[in-house]
Amino acid sequence: MNVLDLYERSARVPVVGRRAFSLAAALKAPYFLTIAPAVEELRPNYARVRVRKWWGVQNHLGTVHVIAVANGLELAMGVLAEATVPPHLRWIPKGMELDYVGMASSTLIAEAETDPADWAEPGEVPVRVRATRADGTVVVQGVIRLHTSLRPARA
Repeated sequence: MNVLDLYERSARVPVVGRRAFSLAAALKAPYFLTIAPAVEELRPNYARVRVRKWWGVQNHLGTVHVIAVANGLELAMGVLAEATVPPHLRWIPKGMELDYVGMASSTLIAEAETDPADWAEPGEVPVRVRATRADGTVVVQGVIRLHTSLRPARA
């Protein structure tokens, strides 16, 4: 069963199902747990993750630390990639270019987007990412680049 199927099944159990899905997604790389993520929307080519502002991710200014923001964007990218990648391809992050354009002074929404054509063949997939504050102000924006290649044949 793929990630998108699991996400859709989780919707059958309101609140608890989505919390369980978000926890399972965060456990794939335990440092995601520090951002207390909640996957709010997931479909091919799009993901939205809530990153909670709490004392464990705040910097000396009382805002969400930029690395915590990057973790939220990486989680959004990862669930998007798993929900979108064709079965004959696999992916791995290749690089990240982020611009910090505002103060992360509230809980954030981390979004990741791609175009369907990006996944047509092996190569590079640019995942557009942005994090916004509760008031809609963008605080981080950029691109996470993925490398896709053919999945090896099973023996």
